[in-house]
Amino acid sequence: MVAARETTLQELLEGSKQYQVPLYQRTYSWKVGQLQRLWDDLAKLVEDRAETPGATHFIGSLVLAPSPSNGPAGVAEYLIVDGQQRLTTLSILLCALRDHRAATEHAEHHDRINQQYLINKWRPEPQRLKLLPTQADRPAYLACLDSSPQAGGGDPIGEAYRFFRKQLVAADDPEDPSDIERIEEAVISGLALVSVTTQRGDNAHRIFESLNNTGLDLSQADLLRNYLFMRLPTRGEAVYASLWLPLQRLLPVKHLELLFWLDLVQVEPRVKQSDTYTAQQTRLDRVQTEQGIEAEVARLARLGNLLKLILEPKDEADPGVRLRLQRLNAWGTTTVYPLLLHLLDRRAQGAATSEQVATAMLYVESFFVRRLLIGRATANVNRILLSVVTEMRQDQPVDEAVRQYLSTGRKYYASDAEVRSAVEMLPFYLNGRPNQRALVLRWLEESYGNKEPVDLSTLTIEHVMPQSVTSHWKTALAADLKPGEEARQVHAGLVHTIGNLTLTGYNASLSNKPFEHKRPKLATSGVSMNQEIAQRERWGRPEILSRAAALAERVATIWPGPTDAGADTSIGARWSLLNQALAELPAGSWTTYGDLAALIGSHAVAVGARLGSAPAPNAHRVLQVEGTVSPNFQWTDPERSDDPSDLLRAEGVEFDQRGRANPAQRLTVDELARLVGLDGDALPDPIPDPHPGQDPQLRDRFVEQLIDSQGHGVAKATLQLLDRWTGLGGQLQYGTAPTVTSCFLMARGHEDPQGSIWPLTVYPTGSVEVVFQHLRTRAPFDDATLREEFRARLSTVPGIAIPAAKIELRPSFPLEILVEPGTLDLLVERLEWFHSASVPAPAAHTGSPGVS
Repeated sequence: MVAARETTLQELLEGSKQYQVPLYQRTYSWKVGQLQRLWDDLAKLVEDRAETPGATHFIGSLVLAPSPSNGPAGVAEYLIVDGQQRLTTLSILLCALRDHRAATEHAEHHDRINQQYLINKWRPEPQRLKLLPTQADRPAYLACLDSSPQAGGGDPIGEAYRFFRKQLVAADDPEDPSDIERIEEAVISGLALVSVTTQRGDNAHRIFESLNNTGLDLSQADLLRNYLFMRLPTRGEAVYASLWLPLQRLLPVKHLELLFWLDLVQVEPRVKQSDTYTAQQTRLDRVQTEQGIEAEVARLARLGNLLKLILEPKDEADPGVRLRLQRLNAWGTTTVYPLLLHLLDRRAQGAATSEQVATAMLYVESFFVRRLLIGRATANVNRILLSVVTEMRQDQPVDEAVRQYLSTGRKYYASDAEVRSAVEMLPFYLNGRPNQRALVLRWLEESYGNKEPVDLSTLTIEHVMPQSVTSHWKTALAADLKPGEEARQVHAGLVHTIGNLTLTGYNASLSNKPFEHKRPKLATSGVSMNQEIAQRERWGRPEILSRAAALAERVATIWPGPTDAGADTSIGARWSLLNQALAELPAGSWTTYGDLAALIGSHAVAVGARLGSAPAPNAHRVLQVEGTVSPNFQWTDPERSDDPSDLLRAEGVEFDQRGRANPAQRLTVDELARLVGLDGDALPDPIPDPHPGQDPQLRDRFVEQLIDSQGHGVAKATLQLLDRWTGLGGQLQYGTAPTVTSCFLMARGHEDPQGSIWPLTVYPTGSVEVVFQHLRTRAPFDDATLREEFRARLSTVPGIAIPAAKIELRPSFPLEILVEPGTLDLLVERLEWFHSASVPAPAAHTGSPGVS
């Protein structure tokens, strides 16, 4: 017998209870994607409860069995048969909520949340914990539970804690004192679970299997089709032949499901795609007649033809509408589809002209571009776009209505003034998706109206002043330094701004060259932007800022701004991004005021002033560029007087005798961007090759770039490393980017049943990347213990120092260390261990090999 009932997190956790994760259960393993889905569902639930206070969201089941051990009187103990990942995640979320509210509101929230939901206060260890994880997970969970300096480490539990801290910082609106309270209420009272409690002797696993028997996997399009034709008893065959079959031939199943969801969103923007069938059935249940159902099928068929135009704009007859559809399609944001479908439908019904529709689409394109330029590419963009149709005025021409809707409220439709300010300092190269950044530069180039246009699709983004600051470029920057400035600090603040970016198809050997070497190539490239750059005698801060200003004016000409400039929202957005980055900063790491300034598009002095006057998570982890605590550092809590360096040491940061933090533990602006999700660059993935490593053209290009960039000594040592890798049984695959040809040390190829895996990516420009970020999703290195062992082994090689805080990133070391005596041998030993762990030895074979 079992007892099954719907419950809430509050009911589960309040009172003297303990939920024990058995030793045979796997360790905590939720990834960022799963955490993000939970957070998205929670955010929607908070919105729903604002209108319907009792609204709930079902998140799954929890199968419990009475613990065979008898705890102290008054503590009900249960084994978690299924659902431990879910319950652990929710407990980590409560820890993050507790710490956020205690830090930003009142310290009493710490004890309140602890005593209500996380601990049995008066019970001894281990009964003190309401959730008792496996032994492997316990130290990381206790660090979060007890708010120790190690909370938020590089393990999966620490990652989840930092994820929720970052999301809470982003969700906390200073103008809304109750927003975090509403999130807490939704977590404890709005997330619904089915709690299944077995009795002694019951087969809990059998019960779990029966609960998860999902049956046939029918698509939502299948379900809706079956429902519709069940409602067409006499007209079914005719409607199927004349309407449904042509629609089914026009759109594949995934696009049919998209169509049915888009149809719903135009009335109810909060409908999730996973609820498409249920919502359509509820809507169609109100249609009483067979003729009404036939009319609904005809309407869906008509909308299907319009969706086909959105997906394949080449078939659109009007050139203005076709251009805007092509551009919005290239941008890659599907949540704009409901609006596009509405605009085309209005035109089809005679309620809008093609010119009005094209202009409305231009405003949407401008909305995207301007948000990207001020660093707000993704902020609430899905909610904003999904609500356009239902919230814009219907008594205006469609173009005016769209522009007015996008211009009102906090939608970050940047004004000309905001764009001018942002392009000078914001790291454009680290914002948005790579294809979106490239599109903006391509569209800017197209605006020059070159009489002999170049195929821009073959070009990639080039940093005029390179990402690696060489001695030559330090000298070039030194001419414009102000008192107290360093060349590296100025470089970090300028290198990723749009004023320093262009489009080229040049060989990677030019990447780090001085400007006088690049200039002739830029002048003859056929790209108008490059020809403008080549007119400069030198390339430093004044030239970069001047070009940024000119591009801002071009942006204002190409892409119209909002109807009313309104309040400048960029300042608040920058501080919000600052707090998100600090919340994600792992224990055992540090960063600089300059790195944060470059991330948010500000100045180091302004960042220091902000951290000294406003509460921010982990502000003590921000140091001066040389790794020392700023003499002006002060806690925002007037009662605190402890030395931040002591706290950093407790967290694992190493200091030398002069009080300088270990530079290997510093997170640079690029690494901060990856932490907060600004860096949209996908991890490079080798293209499958039926003959791995045998493309002589790619290998030759890699070797040519390597010698040209690093010289013969480093190139020789690098090629020896690659040869010894293949000697271990590994393979080499080369990247296909048009500029830098990278080399991947493959332990398993794409054809392997377990999938591809590689430890290192070698770049001919002088660096080797350790791809921990990739390894997190590949067996056996999805086990954090193995990744940590690999990091520790690598860090014993002279010249390689990878701190634990960077185990979720892609840290690198220089190729030049390979020329040092003995270093190559040590590195190959570590790679041999990696290869053995990734590729199990073949099973012993008896008998003679077959002959074909």
